[in-house]
Amino acid sequence: MAWSVALACASSGDPAGVFRPGLGPDPDPEAAARLARGLYPAATLTETGDTVLDFALWPYEDELFVGAFDRALLVCDRRLFGLDEDARRIADRTAAALPGARCGVLVLHSVISGCWFRWYEAGALRRDVFVTAEDGVVVDQGARLAAEAPFWKALDDLGGDGPDGARDVPLPFDQEEFGLALAEAHMFGRGIAERGDDGFLPLELPLRRFKLS
Repeated sequence: MAWSVALACASSGDPAGVFRPGLGPDPDPEAAARLARGLYPAATLTETGDTVLDFALWPYEDELFVGAFDRALLVCDRRLFGLDEDARRIADRTAAALPGARCGVLVLHSVISGCWFRWYEAGALRRDVFVTAEDGVVVDQGARLAAEAPFWKALDDLGGDGPDGARDVPLPFDQEEFGLALAEAHMFGRGIAERGDDGFLPLELPLRRFKLS
């Protein structure tokens, strides 16, 4: 499956314990609106209803989706795909919005064939990695996360001292699998499209929809 995702997900506590049946209380529309206004203080925001994460993963350019719970925050914003200063601002603000939380930011694009992942702990950036199928490893900063190990092993096994130099072009692993593995281990505690035996499916998480102008 080809995924396009522009998602920031923060949680207080182990994700597997947060994202499960009973996550609540029910989404807080006022908290969602406050976060949206904090991300875009100069914009006009119009609330246009509710939806679920499955629909919100890749918003239109003039949209923003926010889910606010007692122990979790989700933001879907295509501007994260810019991988620029504005994208980093959105990621940083979301990571700091839930005190003491851990936050993962995942950007996947099925056409560009790239994965950008940022990891925060208590608002501090700990990991920043960007890989593409064509350009290999573009950014690799901070301590690598446990879920990355199998993918880096695939790269390390190729060696980097031969006549061709570093062997990361083309990337020797699937960048989408890389991003989804990080989301499973560090963002949701389960696959984003995995309905567990408990009946919980991350793609069904409710979010508030905003129009930007």
